[in-house]
Amino acid sequence: MDVTDVPHVQSDLYVQAAVPQVWALVTDIHVPARHSPELQHVAWLDGAVRPSIGARFEGRNRHFGGAEWRTVSHVVELDEHRSFAWAVLDEHGLFGEAVRDPAQALAFWRFDLEADGDGTRLRHTAAFGPGRSGLTLAVESAPGQREQIIASRQEEWRTGMEHTLRGLKEAAERTD
Repeated sequence: MDVTDVPHVQSDLYVQAAVPQVWALVTDIHVPARHSPELQHVAWLDGAVRPSIGARFEGRNRHFGGAEWRTVSHVVELDEHRSFAWAVLDEHGLFGEAVRDPAQALAFWRFDLEADGDGTRLRHTAAFGPGRSGLTLAVESAPGQREQIIASRQEEWRTGMEHTLRGLKEAAERTD
């Protein structure tokens, strides 16, 4: 997905650890949930135990304002030691009609890794839509504030990404 055409958020940092070590952390879906202020819990579905194209996992989220919801994500890209991406779906119709097609995801998330000297450049990206989401509902309820609503949600995602990236960095650089 080309995120330049949709509202998106991106953050990156340098990790003083080899790409395979960082890869093991970013593809363990439980690690980001330990560091994210919004993503509270994740679990593989359908007997999956690790990422593979089409594998599904559930996420339980809590917004800073108190709202809670469940999503189902489908792994849509897995290029070992390079990229891991998933589409977040609204399979239960929380935001309108149930969506099971990754092309109509409410969001896309990804990690990209690149060797950088003795370490790894780790980039985390998320893009809104094109499917309906809580953001869609917020904009529909106050269309005159569209830009402010989107900017606020982008800042929330950026904050969560930065927490997650710092947690991944600390875990990768730990030498115990």
